Amino acid sequence: MKAVEKQAEELRDQIRYHDRKYYVEAASEISDLEYDRLLQQLSQLEHDYPQLVSDDSPTQRIGDEIVGDLTQVRHRVPMLSIDNTYNLAELSNFFARAQKNLGTSSIQWVMELKVDGVAAAVVYEDGLLVRALAQVSGVNAD
Repeated sequence: MKAVEKQAEELRDQIRYHDRKYYVEAASEISDLEYDRLLQQLSQLEHDYPQLVSDDSPTQRIGDEIVGDLTQVRHRVPMLSIDNTYNLAELSNFFARAQKNLGTSSIQWVMELKVDGVAAAVVYEDGLLVRALAQVSGVNAD
C-alpha cells in the first residue's frame, strides 16, 4: 500500500507542477495528451483506492490560481466542451450527448482546430458587440 500511496503523491506533484506551468506561467512543458495520461493514472489509482482521494487532489478541482485582475462574469448559456476527445468515437459520443441535452438532432455544427488554452464567447445584440468573454483556467473573465 505504501508504494501506491507514494505513486499517487508523485502523480499529484507532477500534475500540480504542470498545472502551474500551464495556467500561471503559460509555459507548458508537456502535451495535453501527456497531461491527460497523468491525470487518468491518478484518477484510476483514486478509483481503485478511494482512501487516497483528498480534497486537494488535482482530480477534485479545476485549474490553478487566478492570474491578474479579472472580473468574473456568469455566462448566459454555459460554454460546453468536447473535453479530451482523441478519436471519432469520443467525438460521436459528444454529439450524441449534445443532441440529448438539447432535445433535438437538428443541430448545426461549426468545427475548428483547437487553439489550446483559448475559449471565447461573444455576444451581439441588434448587430452590436455588447460583451466578449474569455475563459481562463475555468474562470470566465471580461
